[in-house]
Amino acid sequence: MAIPATQLRPGMIIKHNEQLHSVFKVEHRTPGNLRAFIQAKLRNLKSGGMFEHRFRSADSIEKVIVDEVEMEFLYADGDDYYFMNPEDFEQMVLKSATLGDTIEYLTPNLKIHISYYDGNPVGVDLPTTVDLLVVETEPGLKSATASSVTKPAKTETGLVVQVPPFINEGEKIRVDTSEGTYMSRA
Repeated sequence: MAIPATQLRPGMIIKHNEQLHSVFKVEHRTPGNLRAFIQAKLRNLKSGGMFEHRFRSADSIEKVIVDEVEMEFLYADGDDYYFMNPEDFEQMVLKSATLGDTIEYLTPNLKIHISYYDGNPVGVDLPTTVDLLVVETEPGLKSATASSVTKPAKTETGLVVQVPPFINEGEKIRVDTSEGTYMSRA
């Protein structure tokens, strides 16, 4: 199935140069007066090698259809991430190398879809938004209203997100998983 490069998301499996690749990171860039492009960090599923590639916004990319199983994230133990199938309660372990940047959005009991190709887990599809707890940020301002001014906030998973000045430690925020950006209070 062909999709435009602008629809690339972390966790997708694509065919690039006749080989399967997992998309780890996607950035949409518009440099000055030049044409926009998509900077994608890809991992070759056969060799495990990682590299970055630029796609033009108009490029057509072949998304590979894989088997998807809904799983629930349980907990992390070092480099191992434990998931459970809610239908048959079977558990499985994935390494952070397979999960990539998606580990920054994993919270206990989060339901995700794990992609299988030839019986091996090859990628993860996150929900479009996740709610994360802010554990570290500068003190909020009482009179602050939403504006273009932002401050960094560290979440419970270690992800650092730019948030408006009225967000305080201990609050839950909604984060867009495709861009890694603040959307609203949860």
